[in-house]
Amino acid sequence: MANLIIVCGPQAVGKMTVAESLRDKLKYNMMMNHDSIEMSDKIFGFATPAQKEFNAIFREKAFELAVKHNVDLLFTYVCAFEIPEEKTYLTNLADLFVSNGGNFYFVELSADIQTRLERNETPHRLEQKASKRDIEWSRGNLLRDAERHRLNSDSDETWFENHIKIDNTNLKPDEVADIVIETFQLVANEKDEKEYRFGV
Repeated sequence: MANLIIVCGPQAVGKMTVAESLRDKLKYNMMMNHDSIEMSDKIFGFATPAQKEFNAIFREKAFELAVKHNVDLLFTYVCAFEIPEEKTYLTNLADLFVSNGGNFYFVELSADIQTRLERNETPHRLEQKASKRDIEWSRGNLLRDAERHRLNSDSDETWFENHIKIDNTNLKPDEVADIVIETFQLVANEKDEKEYRFGV
């Protein structure tokens, strides 16, 4: 049985670095939302029909294989909470893992817009995400999405039993990871490094 931890939040909130810390502390495997985005962009071009389809298939197959082979997985995700299909998608993911004996954890991060704009230009982010290296476009996209979408849930809104909300404006990734581990009482796997972060 496999567990799934989704680290959710708006662009440049710190999802990747929090997920990396959780990966190293728990020895979980990790798939960033940008893993499928960058690969499908590289093959099929930016935002083309083929790119969108391949992106969806890439993720779907990764989740199926994690369940099939009992691989605990971290996944980073940007959710537009006002769109009903988002809840359906995430609920279906939760059902996939829970129905096969695993657990589903939803970690929602938030930070003020100025902090996110600063994090949007950090070297590690730009190294890992080729599509963000056009700083002017990336900054504009971040600001537009903040206006167009509700990228965090309301204060009294929870979607899942294991749903934690953390304002990480002034927290380091390791501090956030420790909060998540303590809250959900998660136990680290016994794995060789090459089994969960080979090539990182």
